[in-house]
Amino acid sequence: MPRLITFGCRLNAFETEVMRGHASAAGLSDAIIVNTCAVTAEAERQARQAIRKARRENPGARIIATGCAVQIAPDRYAAMPEIDHVIGNEEKLKAESFFALAGQDAPRVAVADIMGVKETAGHLITGYAERTRAFVEIQQGCDHRCTFCIIPYGRGNNRSVPIGEVVAQVRTLTENGVKEVVLTGVDITGYGGDLPGQPSLGQLCRRLLALVPDLPRLRLSSIDVVEVDADLKRLIAEEPRLMPHLHLSLQAGDDMILKRMKRRHLRDDAIRFCREVRDLRPDIVFGADLIAGFPTESEEMFANSLALVEECGLTFLHVFPFSARVGTPAARMPQLAGPVRKERAARLRAAGQRALGRYLTGRIGAATRLLVERSEDGEAFGHNDQFAPVRLQGSAPQGAIVDARVTAATDEHLIAA
Repeated sequence: MPRLITFGCRLNAFETEVMRGHASAAGLSDAIIVNTCAVTAEAERQARQAIRKARRENPGARIIATGCAVQIAPDRYAAMPEIDHVIGNEEKLKAESFFALAGQDAPRVAVADIMGVKETAGHLITGYAERTRAFVEIQQGCDHRCTFCIIPYGRGNNRSVPIGEVVAQVRTLTENGVKEVVLTGVDITGYGGDLPGQPSLGQLCRRLLALVPDLPRLRLSSIDVVEVDADLKRLIAEEPRLMPHLHLSLQAGDDMILKRMKRRHLRDDAIRFCREVRDLRPDIVFGADLIAGFPTESEEMFANSLALVEECGLTFLHVFPFSARVGTPAARMPQLAGPVRKERAARLRAAGQRALGRYLTGRIGAATRLLVERSEDGEAFGHNDQFAPVRLQGSAPQGAIVDARVTAATDEHLIAA
């Protein structure tokens, strides 16, 4: 079997499974495929390090590099002697790319202009290796140009998968035992703008849940608060199979920084959205992406981002110290010193840890429901509806959805029985 190493987002996780199927069908049993990420300089560094390590430990293997970092800078990866082949983000999803690699005359570099790609297709996968949760791609690319973000240049413009293809994929996964599906993409609240009739994300979710009644749990990956449509809000309020956990692409809590980031929302939009949705679904929990140390950010501006953790009631934080990406407008803005960025990121993470601790402690004694993702040594592990990690005292089969009661909490997970 080919070995796949994945960095970055949930979309990359889905595409890894697509590649696993294509590479296996093509007979690339000795291949190591590295699916890179370009969101930060650190993500790229880790990918290059993994490529060098893979070559040292597997001198005879064929190493194939792909993903956003490769799409954006193919020459940089083609120059690495450890790599045998470089393929782009469009090419990595095509079966013919892997059958060509299995031949003797495959080009070393196959990376097309991603901005020229106008459509994206649903890619049928039957399951996930050792997983009870599956990611399903509903769209690719992004039509927005946030000043800090290089990803549109690795993914192209917004391209949505037709509803029928999404439904077929989810139905197949459900029939094969998957209990939870996460809809993913680069900008999923931009879903449907390029399709006939311009269906919204909420309309997709409503159709999906109606047409796949055996799917127990549906989740969404990162969403933009100002692009959430009325249908999705109604589902949040009325549909128990849509899990009460939303991850928000907030990035900052100061209006001037949000404008310099070229975001589409302001601070009050985020606060208002969280209050409105919590009124619709009182048990909902929010996660969020936040960037610390964006260019020109003063201490007062940073304090507004820090205060957003409390004002929005955020529980799960993904915090990134600002990473300048060559080719983006933010990379040309006045930069903060590295230690300042790291120190502010540490303060944001500490605030997030305190918020998580309060949430976990507050669940002691409450009922919870979890999806068992693994079971070993008389204990089971999984995530509850709100995506909090849970350790269940007592055995339960992988893939089971278990009702339990929280008996204790650590700093990072619940304990239930």
